[in-house]
Amino acid sequence: MLRIAVAQFNATVGDLTGNVERIILCAVEAKARGAQVLLTPELALCGYPPEDLLLRPDFYRACNRALDDLASRVDGIAVIVGHPEEHQGRRYNAATVIENGQKIAVYRKIRLPNYEVFDEKRYFESGSEACVVTLGGVRCGINICADIWEEGAAELARGAGAELLLVLNASPCHLEKHQQRAQVLGDRIDATGIPAIYCNLVGGQDELVFDGASFALDARKNCCMRLPAFEEALGFVDFEAGRLHSEQLADELSVEAEAYQALVLGVRDYIGKTGFKGAIIGLSGGIDSALTLCVAVDALGADKVRAVMMPSPYTAQMSLDDSREMIRVLGVRYDEIAIAPAMDVYGAMLDPLFVGLPADTTEENIQARIRGNILMAISNKTGSLVLTTGNKSEMAVGYCTLYGDMAGGFAVIKDVYKTLVYRLSRYRNTLCQGDPVIPENIIVRPPSAELKPDQTDQDSLPPYEVLDAIVRAYMEEDRSPREIIAAGLPEDAVRRVVRLLRIAEYKRRQAPIGIRITPRGFGKDWRYPITNRYSDEF
Repeated sequence: MLRIAVAQFNATVGDLTGNVERIILCAVEAKARGAQVLLTPELALCGYPPEDLLLRPDFYRACNRALDDLASRVDGIAVIVGHPEEHQGRRYNAATVIENGQKIAVYRKIRLPNYEVFDEKRYFESGSEACVVTLGGVRCGINICADIWEEGAAELARGAGAELLLVLNASPCHLEKHQQRAQVLGDRIDATGIPAIYCNLVGGQDELVFDGASFALDARKNCCMRLPAFEEALGFVDFEAGRLHSEQLADELSVEAEAYQALVLGVRDYIGKTGFKGAIIGLSGGIDSALTLCVAVDALGADKVRAVMMPSPYTAQMSLDDSREMIRVLGVRYDEIAIAPAMDVYGAMLDPLFVGLPADTTEENIQARIRGNILMAISNKTGSLVLTTGNKSEMAVGYCTLYGDMAGGFAVIKDVYKTLVYRLSRYRNTLCQGDPVIPENIIVRPPSAELKPDQTDQDSLPPYEVLDAIVRAYMEEDRSPREIIAAGLPEDAVRRVVRLLRIAEYKRRQAPIGIRITPRGFGKDWRYPITNRYSDEF
C-alpha cells in the first residue's frame, strides 16, 4: 500500500524560506502518520503566481537554493514540490521529486494556460516529456494544473506506465469551480483509466483566492477524498491494488458560503501578507458597507477593524441608527465625523467658479471625496488599510466616484454583484448566535447613495436584477447586445448598461484591486481599451 499525503497549504509569493519551512512541517507530520509521499501544490516553493518575479534571473537562483535546502532537510518521505526552474537556458513551471535527500526526477509542465487570469506563456516554455517515478512500489505520473484541462499530458503519463496520477495545482476559485475541476479530472480518468489525486493551493494572493478543496477520484470517477475549502489541511489517501481510499470527505459549500469564505480569506491574506495593521471602512448605513464590515471583522477580528460614519445633511437618521446597531453587535471601534462643515468650505471656495451653473453631480461627488480624504488621512496616521465598498454592479457602470468612494487600498466586494450582496448579507445573518449583525432595515430599504434629497440607486440605474443579468451576459460571457435582448432583457436597459460599461473603463482602471470570485472580474482577466471607438451592433 502507498499512502500519499496531500499538503493543501497557504504559500506566500516570494517567501522562499517560509514556504520551505511549511513544506518541512507538512512532511514531518505526514511521515509521522505513515505517508511515504507528500504532494504539494503548483509552485509551492515560491507561491503562485510569482508574475514578473519570473523574469528575474536571481529569482531562479534563489529558488534553486531553497530547493536544495528542502532536499537536504527531508528524510524518510518522498516530497513532490512545485517550483520554477531554469534549465539549459530555458524556464519551466516544474515539479521535482525529492527522496532520501536527492532530487530524483523533474517534471516540466506541458500545457501552459494563457487565458483568464493566466499568462504562463509570458514566463515559461512547455515541457514535452512524461515523468513517471516509482514511489513505494507504485508507478506515479506527475501533472501540473492545466495539464489535466486538455488532452495530452495525462495520456502521456499513462503511456509511460503510470498507475496513479498526482496533480499539483494552483487553481484560483470562482463560484462553483469545483464542479469544473471534477469534470476535467474525470475526463482524464476516462482517457487513461487510472485514478488521480488533485492537490490545490489555498490562500489569497492579491485579487486571486485559492480555495484548496483538494480531492481524489478513483478509476470510476468516484470522489474518495475531499479536503475543506478555504483552509489549510493535510489529507491522506491510500492506494492499494489499484484503488484509492481515504477517510476525509469534507462537505461541499453552498454558493453563499463559498463566496463569503473567499472574501474573508482574501481580506485576511491581503492585509496579513502585506503587513498592514488593520482595516478601515467608511460606513454609510447601506448594505455594501455593512457586508464589507462583516467580512473585515470575520477576517481580522474586531480589534483590527475601525468603522467611520461620515454623515452629511442628506444622511437619513435610519442610516445612523442602523450603523450604530451594527457597531454594537460587532464591537469594532467607531467614529462619527459630520462632513457638513467641509461641504460648506468647499462650497465657499468653489462658488465663484460655479456662478450661474446649476447644482449637479459635481456637488454630490465632492461629498464622496471629502469622505475619501478623511478615510485616507486616518489610514496614513494609523497604518491601517482603507477597504472600499463598491460592488461589481456599480463598478461595471461607473456608479462610483473617483477619489471618493473608490479611494482605498483593497476592494472587497468588487466582483460581487449587487444581487449577490443581498444574498450574502442574509447568509451572514444566519451565522449569528444572537442579534442579526446586519439590521433588517439595511437589507430591505431601497439602496441610496444619500448624496441628495430622496435619492435612490434606481433613479440612475435599471433594477439590479436587470443590470446584473446584462453585465454578466456582456462582460463575463461576451454575448452581443443582440443576443442579450433576444434572451428577453429590455432593449433600453441593454443599450444604457452597455454604454455605461464602456465609458466607465477609465474609472475602473484607477480602482484598487479586489477579490475575484466570478469567472471574469474587472482585473487581471478584463483588458478593455479605454480609448476606442468600436460600437456594438444592436
